[in-house]
Amino acid sequence: MTPTQLQTVSEAADEIRRLIAQGDLPGASAVLTPLAVPEVVELVDRLPIDDAAIVYRLLAKSRALEVFEALSPGTRGDLVQALRNVEITALFAEMDPDDRVWLLDELPASVAPQLLRGLTRQERDLTSGMLGYPQDSIGRRMSPEFVTTHPQLTVRETFARIRAALDSAETVYTVPVTDARRVVGVVSLRDLMSADEDAAISDVMSEPHVAEVTENAETAARRATDYSLLALPIVDGEQRLVGILTIDDAARILKQEESEDAARQGGVEPLRRSYLGTPIRQLVRSRVVWLLVLAVGATLTVQVLDTFEATLAQMTVLALFVPLLIGTGGNTGNQAATTVTRSLALGEVSPRDVLRVLSREIRVGFCLGLLLGTLGFVIAGLIYEWHVGLVIGLTLVAVCTVAASVGGMMPLAARAIRVDPAVFSNPFITTFVDATGLVIYFLIAKTVLGL
Repeated sequence: MTPTQLQTVSEAADEIRRLIAQGDLPGASAVLTPLAVPEVVELVDRLPIDDAAIVYRLLAKSRALEVFEALSPGTRGDLVQALRNVEITALFAEMDPDDRVWLLDELPASVAPQLLRGLTRQERDLTSGMLGYPQDSIGRRMSPEFVTTHPQLTVRETFARIRAALDSAETVYTVPVTDARRVVGVVSLRDLMSADEDAAISDVMSEPHVAEVTENAETAARRATDYSLLALPIVDGEQRLVGILTIDDAARILKQEESEDAARQGGVEPLRRSYLGTPIRQLVRSRVVWLLVLAVGATLTVQVLDTFEATLAQMTVLALFVPLLIGTGGNTGNQAATTVTRSLALGEVSPRDVLRVLSREIRVGFCLGLLLGTLGFVIAGLIYEWHVGLVIGLTLVAVCTVAASVGGMMPLAARAIRVDPAVFSNPFITTFVDATGLVIYFLIAKTVLGL
């Protein structure tokens, strides 16, 4: 969205809030009408949830469903709880099964049975089946509505199947080829249109990329985007087709996962809605737990300073370099953690590569420390004394080496114990490196200076 559009949406949000406060709903509707669907989505995400619910009720029915499906899962969940039961039951029935599961994951467990009761038996079975898969699996994000063909069918017969499924299938641009429900290939709509109508599907299909239904959703979505697939067939343990993941759903999964990782690397819990649409109490709640955890961890640094108080008293100049050293160590560890976390997400490394990663990060950290340490030695030596410069130089070499090693190992350890690597990343690494860096600093100082 362009800056001009963002300004328009921001101004529209302010105007609608003013009109709602005055009870002028016709005026609010007039402001809302000219906005395109993406602008309405942005507006709903910016407004407090009570105002967002009022805006949603002002939308025409056909437009309301389009807006609702484009909202983030967190905003959908909040909006559902702000609207009346009758409105939500009708809206829920119009959604695709995969979108229903996204929504139910954002709602209290007590709400799900009520919404499921409003579905037809067929739709309820489709949705309930997806809810039976593990929380973070691709089974909860796939679509169970698809069209298939058979290797022995002709292109003409496959087109007939596609036409019959146009209103129900999630996508027709990639069609799985199945034999006894097992995926044996895929055929694209482009290949079908360029082939002879009497040609057999076995002659035009290609080898399939598939994902198992219990596989991690982010991993499957990453595979779909890495191979530029319009759709990825999802199979069970016996390679039988149970669903399909489209490229737009894969992009949505990755966007959500990357937002969560970015938030946790910064020491906050991810927001369910946009920043402006999130109440102050939720912003506080998303940050306070991490701050408390990190504050407790920071007591290690205080304890180290207390332990080496006598060393500082003998040579107070050492205190001047504490912020420099712990800051450099924290930044080095964070760089390593970010690099390895990204490589994990892209499938470039795995926990089995722990020794290779450790070896590389030790060398990278040592080289960085050598460069910074040489600079620190010269500057500190010229300004203070050369033996002080030697302490700073040696400490930078050691701290950078340790920080890079720890930063590189943390994400791998997290993945090995099936924890989000972002949880173990920057905040905890910074706290750990601060404490160990100070221990290294004072031990080197006592050795070199004879304190």
